[in-house]
Amino acid sequence: MKTPFALGVVGHFGLAVRDPKKSARWFQRTLGLRNDNITIALFKGQPSPSTLDHMSFHLPDMATLRKALAHLKKHKVDIEDPGDEIGPEAPGSKHMGLWFHDPDGYRWELSVQGGK
Repeated sequence: MKTPFALGVVGHFGLAVRDPKKSARWFQRTLGLRNDNITIALFKGQPSPSTLDHMSFHLPDMATLRKALAHLKKHKVDIEDPGDEIGPEAPGSKHMGLWFHDPDGYRWELSVQGGK
């Protein structure tokens, strides 16, 4: 089915968090997110990490992904697979990523498409 429109970049998405100001500081400090990157509308509510499996952000290359991992570790972020953090997005995938959780339990991914 052909649609009469094409989607653009993500405008924003909303997440329920326990403390919006604290969460905003966490996203700025750990991911460098500012409104010129992507807007995450944080609103006070009961976090529900099970409603969103994960959100992924692409990075340009493996060197940047390794720098991101070091940065996340420095900020004591809850990273999955300690000691083996960077791996294929799925079995047999050429895309490489790492997964972590924010303070409200939402799961995030940083990935390099093609693992270059």
